Amino acid sequence: MFDLTRPQFWDSAAVETELRRVYDICNGCRRCLPLCPSFKVMFDRLDVDAVDGDAEKLPAADLKEVVDLCYQCKLCYNHCPYTPPHRWAVDFPRLMLRARAAEGKRAGVSLQDRMLGNTALVGRLGSLAAPLSNWLNELGVHRAFMQWIVGIHRKRNLPRFHRPTFSAWFKSRARTAAREPAAKKIALFATCTVEYNAPAIGRAAVAVLERNGVDVALPAQRCCGMPYLDGGAVDECRALVRDNVRTLAAAVREGRQIVSPGPTCSYMLKQEYPWLDGSDDARLVAANTRDLFEYLAQLHAAGGLDTRFSRPVGAVTYHVPCHLRAQNIGTKSADLLRAIPGATVDVVERCSAVDGTWGFKTEYFELSLKVAAPLFEAVKSGAPTVATDCPLAALQIARGTGLQARHPIQILAQAYGLEDP
Repeated sequence: MFDLTRPQFWDSAAVETELRRVYDICNGCRRCLPLCPSFKVMFDRLDVDAVDGDAEKLPAADLKEVVDLCYQCKLCYNHCPYTPPHRWAVDFPRLMLRARAAEGKRAGVSLQDRMLGNTALVGRLGSLAAPLSNWLNELGVHRAFMQWIVGIHRKRNLPRFHRPTFSAWFKSRARTAAREPAAKKIALFATCTVEYNAPAIGRAAVAVLERNGVDVALPAQRCCGMPYLDGGAVDECRALVRDNVRTLAAAVREGRQIVSPGPTCSYMLKQEYPWLDGSDDARLVAANTRDLFEYLAQLHAAGGLDTRFSRPVGAVTYHVPCHLRAQNIGTKSADLLRAIPGATVDVVERCSAVDGTWGFKTEYFELSLKVAAPLFEAVKSGAPTVATDCPLAALQIARGTGLQARHPIQILAQAYGLEDP
């Protein structure tokens, strides 16, 4: 069903048949109704008199509407009682990706999805032009132009670009910093956001890891591919995956674990790379990838985490991103923040509804704010220090509350005295 090498994967008629089969199963269960707009709209369309619960009677436009509303939070997969190895083999998120991929193959990938998917080009140009690029992104006429041409809503707050990039900082630092041999070695998969928009997160991650005796390498890497995958540009996504698999598998063979501070990227490397690439190296990468706080929690459990914290952090409102919840690893970030003396952490499990590129799009911007309203209320009623591992969730939190959320690694660095509070 999800074998990209088989013609049936790309066949529009086969995709439609599978969509109707899965929608029929979902209609009989409805467990995922509260999760996202896809399920609400699906059940609304199934409940009209003309359809009367029969998925075979759903118009093709209704099938597509459900696909378009899926923003790949992945939460329905863990909720679903019919995922493989159940004989019904329901994988709703991947089916949505298959439907988009087949549509992209048939009709072409839109300019909007190509632009939003090409994070390297956008990031490189934005960083080279900073701070001019940041000024332009706050200029009304420029935002109206972006909305008209690319379909990024003019009111969507955008990530800021930075010079130098994280990799430039890391290479410059590596040339001057003396390093002693370390038993613990990792390859940092920094993410596009850290590279171009939030290098402070990467610097904090390196500082904390090295404080704990970890040797940090930064192998050659490209975007994880999720933005292209979201838009149905599978060929472009797989090209990125192949390059990353090659360099990351080599790092694993050097004795390094792959660690990423971005939940979407760590999910992608763990769950989607074996599917998209299918090679032994892709499976090797997946098996050796850890989210940043998953890795730090392993150190802590083994007694290897430095707990000599010198600064208090107080009360923290921590938003756990959907792509961490989807990894079924618990709330490692919150657990480690609680190891700081005097720290209290209130965990908020509410979706930010900006996942990937979906919340940037003009047609879904208002809906994304509506879906994220419970998150905004929880954050506004919590402690003023806000943390989330997801930079896009941080953007959404800032848009809905006016509060700036920091990555938990920055708070941990602060507690070590490695970063100004």
